[in-house]
Amino acid sequence: MSRESSSNGNPGDSLAMLADMRIDDEQVPVGLGFLEQPEHEWSLLRHLFPSKAGGTPAWLDPINLPSGKSYLCDICGEPLRFLLQAYAPLTDKESTFHRTLFVFICPSMSCLLQDQHEQWKHHPEKGARSIKVFRCQLPRKNQFYSSEAPKYNGSDKPLGTPAPLCSWCGTWKGDKICTNCKTARYCSKTHQTSHWNSAHKTQCRSLEGSTDIPKAAGNITWPEYEIINEDESEFKLESSNSNVPEYGNELLGEYESEFDVEMPELREALLSNKEDEGDVKSWASFRKIITLAPEQVLRYSRHVNSKPLWPMLSGQPSKHEIPKCTSCGGNRAFEFQILPQLLYYMDVKDDANSLDWATIVVYTCEASCDASFPYQQEFAWVQLSSQST
Repeated sequence: MSRESSSNGNPGDSLAMLADMRIDDEQVPVGLGFLEQPEHEWSLLRHLFPSKAGGTPAWLDPINLPSGKSYLCDICGEPLRFLLQAYAPLTDKESTFHRTLFVFICPSMSCLLQDQHEQWKHHPEKGARSIKVFRCQLPRKNQFYSSEAPKYNGSDKPLGTPAPLCSWCGTWKGDKICTNCKTARYCSKTHQTSHWNSAHKTQCRSLEGSTDIPKAAGNITWPEYEIINEDESEFKLESSNSNVPEYGNELLGEYESEFDVEMPELREALLSNKEDEGDVKSWASFRKIITLAPEQVLRYSRHVNSKPLWPMLSGQPSKHEIPKCTSCGGNRAFEFQILPQLLYYMDVKDDANSLDWATIVVYTCEASCDASFPYQQEFAWVQLSSQST
């Protein structure tokens, strides 16, 4: 990700599973993602191959964007909102010299709740999802970027002209054109209506023939940050972290910190359900590791032995519940997970209708196959604070 380069939860098996998780975590290198304000206005442009959260995506292939219904929430039918992207090139083959993973989510919590039932469905029945992941990869020599490394000084320029984007969200391809000014473009009827009611109604005629479409101010994107990567080993895990306590309650009282404030619903759900010993112990172990670097929003580890750091024992998928790659038919493997601290940076309100998750785990094709689509859809597994919801 740098520029340089299970079962469903039997509480009786919780100690063994947690111990196994810690062993793997110690042996496998893990990269941590932290959010920072971009140093320059040009820092997050697509030809600098950024990892970023919020704002609009810096599309790797700027022309052949996801189309059809792939960019819509399968549950409510509205366009998905950009959450983050991770630049994750692979050096083992030429076609993955540039490689970026894009995560989109519907901002409706009711859709995410429905998603929890749908994510268990696989072939021949396919679940309707409110969160989608797209993988895009390019060889070093391609039509969009120079084969030479960027200078990162503001002088770098991309090649070619990108596809026109929606004048409202700035995210998806603008295939629909305003019939009046014939200049503003939209990805959907919904966004065209929103833009018209917000600003375009008064600007439409004056924009005829213009190439500069002012974007309406609105809560259509989240705050934008650059994702900075650090090696977890630099945070010097103490040897005691490899020991799983007999009772998770001990840790629940030991680490009273800002981390609890960022995850109040998850903490309260576990404290009010102490008879679920497996979940309490899993949460305690999860928090003990995360608290070493509480501002992390991303954990990345594409390795043969990599496993997610699950907040809870319940609601975890088994290996056969991760669907095969829809392009090559091969296995998918864990690549990175998104932590709930991201919600704090996205200014998500703390109410019943706002987004909330315990973790979002992204699985990608093990072979990172050369798909027939420029943006190959991968798979995300969402664990909520209460899997019984």
